[in-house]
Amino acid sequence: MKKQIIIAQRGWVFVGEVTNTAEEVVIEKARNIRRWGTANGLGQLAKEGPTSNTVLDDYGTVRLHPLSIVARLDVTTDKL
Repeated sequence: MKKQIIIAQRGWVFVGEVTNTAEEVVIEKARNIRRWGTANGLGQLAKEGPTSNTVLDDYGTVRLHPLSIVARLDVTTDKL
């Protein structure tokens, strides 16, 4: 599993441990990023972790169709 920020269709943004199959993208320990709270967007969040203004909502396990994924960012911090 790889920790990633997943940007999905219709404005959904999740972070969690991602695995892929041909049929679905599974995000475990998923959190919805409701408010980024950063000065420099999602890239800052992926590299540095949440700020005091970041709002994350626990979602458990999220399953998405692979074609619903708009973009992925690898998370390089242990803080997120």
